[in-house]
Amino acid sequence: METLLIVDDDLSLLESLKMHFEDIEQDGEPRYQVVTATRASEGLRLAQESMPSVVILDMKLPDRTGLDIIEEMKDLCGDARIILVTAFHDMETTIRAMKAGAFDYIHKPFADLAALDIVVARALEYRQLSRRAATMNVESAAARLGDIVGTSPLMQQLVKEIGKVAGSHATVLIHGESGTGKELIARVIHNYSYDEVKPFIGINCSAIVDTLLESELFGHEKGAFTGASAVKPGKFELAEDGTIFLDEIGDMSLMLQAKLLRVLQEREFERVGGVKRIKLRARVIAATHRNLHEEVATSRFREDLWQRLKVITLQLPPLRERRDDIPPLVHHLLERINEKVHKRVTRVPPEVLAHLTRLPWRGNVRELENVLTRAVVLAPGEVLLSENLPALEPAPPEPGASAAHAPGGALLPAFLASPIADINHIPTLEEAERLLIQHTLNVTKGHKGKTCQILGISRPTLERKLQKYGVRQDHQP
Repeated sequence: METLLIVDDDLSLLESLKMHFEDIEQDGEPRYQVVTATRASEGLRLAQESMPSVVILDMKLPDRTGLDIIEEMKDLCGDARIILVTAFHDMETTIRAMKAGAFDYIHKPFADLAALDIVVARALEYRQLSRRAATMNVESAAARLGDIVGTSPLMQQLVKEIGKVAGSHATVLIHGESGTGKELIARVIHNYSYDEVKPFIGINCSAIVDTLLESELFGHEKGAFTGASAVKPGKFELAEDGTIFLDEIGDMSLMLQAKLLRVLQEREFERVGGVKRIKLRARVIAATHRNLHEEVATSRFREDLWQRLKVITLQLPPLRERRDDIPPLVHHLLERINEKVHKRVTRVPPEVLAHLTRLPWRGNVRELENVLTRAVVLAPGEVLLSENLPALEPAPPEPGASAAHAPGGALLPAFLASPIADINHIPTLEEAERLLIQHTLNVTKGHKGKTCQILGISRPTLERKLQKYGVRQDHQP
């Protein structure tokens, strides 16, 4: 619901306009909340309290003129569009009004209120477009499924989950290591959730100091703190009925976690230093590289907020767990990199592709893109050269253990640690993986953190495999 402020000393006109706009509906609900004033001083006070989206301001008021207060009105209610009305046809005043920043300048009496409706609707539309232009990155906002490269079973399952998620407006929590593409997935969900263009507003919770993050999220009023020289809408307000993306939410302070929880519960928020309640209309998508279950256990993250966020949880696999997707990813990224650096490195020899597939990729897709960018820049022609790529690194041995041994016995099961004489006794790949996980759990006495470290997999991946294979857990994790 948009707030409409009407300032006019004609009481009958004021009442008529109030009734007219309050009767207008959108999607079965009132479109406008109307507040009125008969004096300039009262109008300025209501502008600060109600934070209107549009102001209809009479030129002649008992205490001051509309032209006198238009600058003050703009300072108090930020990006509200101001429509000046007058009973006098004065060309000079019209020019002065438009120069002062009025959205429109119209004359009364209004022969047809439908014409005024059109002006107000245009003012709202212009305000929304202005906000989106100021906050949206047009290039990155166009993310589609074609940007998600990979045909591995893990990626196919992820795409299916995205399709289900896009059909609802439930809160989504995306978990994945740094560089796995959490924001890309959030943008794809957003773009497939709406048939028309809506704002996608993202904020990195770890990139802004805690003292400023609240203002960035919820906005602030003029004078709310030192340096707050004007009203500023926050990300939650700018997202309107689109999507607000909270990246690295696991790094948010406990104080802000409590405020965010209240916003998610009540679907309302206030600007810093303000009293007006603003409805949260946007869908919330959060992302983190942290294990929030462990963060909750160590009291670094609120459990009630975690429960609110994980209505739907998506787990992004690290690149090392989907190595079959690396070749198509390389070719996809090369197209983008060539365009950025103005080169045409299009040929990747098989041995180079094999080398890229074997690298550890601890930084995931982001690291792969950075490595390819360097190689493209250094390439003398159209061929990607292995000499410009990182060398393969041997896996670091476990502290106090060799690559084949660990405390309590051999790290690898016997069928992998020694030559196999009978081909009939070679297990399937899944059976070998199950035995290896079971053996590692036995060695670590059920410690899942150490098990993940030894096997080089994430905790969520381990949990999925334990459930898949029905691995016995004789020790407490």
